[in-house]
Amino acid sequence: MCRYLIWIGFSLAVGSAVVSAKEPGWIEAPLGLRKLPFPEDNPLTPEKVRLGKQLFFDPRLSSDNTVSCATCHDPAKGWSNGERFASGVNKKIGTRSALALINVAYQKHLFWDGRASSLEEQTRQPIENPSEMNMPLEELAGKLNQIPGYREQFQNVYGADATPETIPKPLAAFVRTILSGDAPFDRYRAGDLGALSPAARRGHDVFFFRMNCRACHQGVNFTDGGFHNVGIGVEQPNPDVGRRVVTQEEVDTGKFRTPTLREIARTAPYMHDGRFQTLKDVVDHYATAGVMNDHLDELMNVFPLSDQEKADLVVFLEEGLSSDSYPLVKPPKLPQ
Repeated sequence: MCRYLIWIGFSLAVGSAVVSAKEPGWIEAPLGLRKLPFPEDNPLTPEKVRLGKQLFFDPRLSSDNTVSCATCHDPAKGWSNGERFASGVNKKIGTRSALALINVAYQKHLFWDGRASSLEEQTRQPIENPSEMNMPLEELAGKLNQIPGYREQFQNVYGADATPETIPKPLAAFVRTILSGDAPFDRYRAGDLGALSPAARRGHDVFFFRMNCRACHQGVNFTDGGFHNVGIGVEQPNPDVGRRVVTQEEVDTGKFRTPTLREIARTAPYMHDGRFQTLKDVVDHYATAGVMNDHLDELMNVFPLSDQEKADLVVFLEEGLSSDSYPLVKPPKLPQ
């Protein structure tokens, strides 16, 4: 069960969120977003968020001290990594792109295939994954408890040393504060008709009415949170079967989670395999309905857009969904 909260009082700026140190209970989400959900067994507190921020940027969470969460989720690169694939210890390269963490607090299913259903689980898996950070949580707990600055904070937040159960919780708390809203689109919808340029307004109409992008990219976070086969990668000799790995259902072959479009201009390359370098490439793909296959989503249809319509749609995505208050979080000083 989730609760919602906003914090009021002395504030600690974390991305676009404003976190209070006075009264645990409240966080103010930016314009256009809903109240922030959180699980009852991991309520947000400023101390927990500070601890999670340090852990997020600390490469000591990996087995060879070279990879942090921020390696694949860099604030300067749209909370992704700017590369086609995610990377891990010993220079290992993954097979899927690193999903941006922007507004991930609102997602019910996490990772491209939805194999995690909470941020606590999502933050645990990369740490223990041999191809990513390769650090069992039991070993990591011992490692962190040897660092006085971390041991003191875990004692302060949890009344005990770090454990495999508590380590994911501050990380999840911090990730919940990575919020982007108050974009020109939000101000336009709130009544400021000058918030979008003429080209972006035309692109807005292409998005919502001409091409029906909103069928999947819907709601305040521009995602339905669902899984779709959009004809990507099916031509490969051994294609990634996506959601089917989790459900073992044939119908889920080639389906991947719909990503948010907020701050999409910052998160190239695009798609689960990072094949497209530009939003124009993405628009061209959807206009031609992707590669036909037995599991192609029924929403994939050919949309014969003009070059002007495509250009306007890209302007809307880049201009309309990029916020001046983008959560460009700087790495903190790490405990010693």
